[in-house]
Amino acid sequence: MTDRATVDMWFDPLCPWAWITSRWVLEVEQVRDVDVRFHVMSLAVLNEGRELPEEYQELMRTAWGPVRLCVAVGQKHGQDAVRALYTALGTRIHLGKEDRGPELYAAALTDAGLDPALAAAADSTEYDEALRASHEAGMRPVGADVGTPVIHAPGPDGTPVAFFGPVVTPCPKGEAAGRLWDGVLLVAGTPGFYELKRSREVDPSFD
Repeated sequence: MTDRATVDMWFDPLCPWAWITSRWVLEVEQVRDVDVRFHVMSLAVLNEGRELPEEYQELMRTAWGPVRLCVAVGQKHGQDAVRALYTALGTRIHLGKEDRGPELYAAALTDAGLDPALAAAADSTEYDEALRASHEAGMRPVGADVGTPVIHAPGPDGTPVAFFGPVVTPCPKGEAAGRLWDGVLLVAGTPGFYELKRSREVDPSFD
């Protein structure tokens, strides 16, 4: 049997670009020998102490709930439950354009086969220490000047690599997803390689 590599992705449920990347790595899982695990980072934690436009400050004030919820579910039910909840949250937030709040959280928990009463975790600081620890574990190898998505994976020679991105839209499917994965690992595994970027001219597409 071929050994399957573990790929870890850090996400904030609010980020539409991370949502697309998460759907991409799930496509990669089908065409390459990788298994994906999802972990929480927090845009609210990342932006603490920064001067932000007023509109973005309000967004960050409402960003705590979904990540607290994911951490609570991970503690109580494990990684598979986090994966299921992220899919449920992202489907409602990014595809359904539903407002974040207790009703959405309870519905997403139900979609994921979890107790909707766990929605109360969104308003609890009980999970903030674990949230910050997860955030730190994800961001430490890539630095604080990037956001989400962040991916940690074995490089082409097996050496661990970590990187922000890829930021892509729409989500590549099938073997196209696999080819992008191969290329991302190649550049990420090159010593001294830091950045490949061009201006985004389109909004996220969830097709």
